[in-house]
Amino acid sequence: MKTAKTKETAASRWISYRPEIKVLDCTIRDGGLMNNHHFDDGVVKAVYQACVAAGIDYMELGYKASRKAVVPGEHGAWKYCQEEDLRRVVGDNKTSLKLAVMADAERTDYHEDLLPKNQSVIDMVRVATYINQIPTALDMVKDAHDKGYETTVNLMAASTVPERELDEGLELLAGSEAQAIYVVDSFGALYSEQVHYLIKKYRHFCRPSGKEVGMHAHNNLQLAYANTIEAIILGANMLDATMAGLGRGAGNCQMELLIGFLHNPKYNLRPVLQCIQDHIEPMRKELMWGFDLPYMLTGLLNQHPRAAIKFKAAEGQGDIVKFYDAITEEE
Repeated sequence: MKTAKTKETAASRWISYRPEIKVLDCTIRDGGLMNNHHFDDGVVKAVYQACVAAGIDYMELGYKASRKAVVPGEHGAWKYCQEEDLRRVVGDNKTSLKLAVMADAERTDYHEDLLPKNQSVIDMVRVATYINQIPTALDMVKDAHDKGYETTVNLMAASTVPERELDEGLELLAGSEAQAIYVVDSFGALYSEQVHYLIKKYRHFCRPSGKEVGMHAHNNLQLAYANTIEAIILGANMLDATMAGLGRGAGNCQMELLIGFLHNPKYNLRPVLQCIQDHIEPMRKELMWGFDLPYMLTGLLNQHPRAAIKFKAAEGQGDIVKFYDAITEEE
């Protein structure tokens, strides 16, 4: 009787899942900001294999950055995601997992470096843009769409954009070929009521053209997971997460928490845990991502975490109170 009740409870949990939700793993792309994209192929392959086994929908392998001013050795292969590097790890990717890259507006030679889809193992191009770069972002989206890719737009630093500019930007993006527009909490500064407001606003602009809304959260205030749940409740269907939260600075919404919350039977937690145990956590001491006081302070002040990253890189890290005084003097 006890066993039957347990099975019934598990089944009832699955009834509530929302099948249109898609999960994107950006461990290697966002985590690459902590090591200049110098991931060993074995780590990238382990994350790839875990995503396949876990039933995750998309994996973002890195950036499609300009190679015109490359300094040899400064960045690893995942800064540029050239086709030979991608295929060295994923082959022809004969799996259900779709592969993505991120292209920053004004930092990508997209006309030349982005191959037609039928020549690439990439499935999706995610254009990252600040509000003032939207004209470039629109051209990038069109270029990728015309080459046969799925496309999204990550509108960065949403917490800093004046409302009128945000409305104008969203109106332009809503008319683009992008399939989804992401709320991006670049500085990890948003609280639930702000996420609530932004998701509703983005959906208002996206709904008429059938676009989805996405959520990309950072964990400076330990709210990345909570804010992602808030976004889900308000109708966001494209969700970013990373294994063990590995990402720039304070990191991202943790994949293991997210797929545990979603209750969708297509997702399997065990491969994610295995990858975290064997490959992600061993890098923590060197890469030093995750919540701590310096990242908390930049999040509270709605600042880019570059000052906190520099502070943490200094030997002994220094005096946290002096760091607070220094960054508040800049306000």
